[in-house]
Amino acid sequence: MTVLHTFAPMAVELPPNIVVSSVESDLADNHVAAPDHVDQERLAAIVAEARSEGIPLSVVVVPGNPWHDSTLRDLATEVGKSTEGTVAVFSDDWIGTHSDSISRVRLEWAEDAGKFKGNHPEVAVRAFVDRLEEPEGMSWTVITVVLLIMTVLAIAGLYVVKARRGQAGESAATTPTGTGATN
Repeated sequence: MTVLHTFAPMAVELPPNIVVSSVESDLADNHVAAPDHVDQERLAAIVAEARSEGIPLSVVVVPGNPWHDSTLRDLATEVGKSTEGTVAVFSDDWIGTHSDSISRVRLEWAEDAGKFKGNHPEVAVRAFVDRLEEPEGMSWTVITVVLLIMTVLAIAGLYVVKARRGQAGESAATTPTGTGATN
């Protein structure tokens, strides 16, 4: 039984003094939930721009930094259960995200751009959105296909070289080297 207990999922831990139902109701009007001291209009403009670019974003700002940054991701996941699209939760220095349309790799890449902006959520949200709007780099599928084709061509080329050497060796062995005639 100890093994089963060891691998049991951990309970969701949310930032202190955050009520999910309050966050969800605050998101309803402009997809932004933030404390009163934060300029919600500027955040709402950034979120509206992201939505016009096809990123269904909702932003939550929590004051300070929680004990552990994973609580922000837990909050984003909880809010994401009732909110379609991408939820990004910002604290002073960290970001937690959840999305039903953007891969975890891409989200974390965008998170890196928005972290450690101090108590400037507008700057952090702008950096996060800008990173999400950047086109994706080379596809791993394309890279894999190109490497596979290059490998097949290299093997085929080596086969041709080996076959020609074999033919050259056979013709040298069957050609008489000396006929005994002199000039």
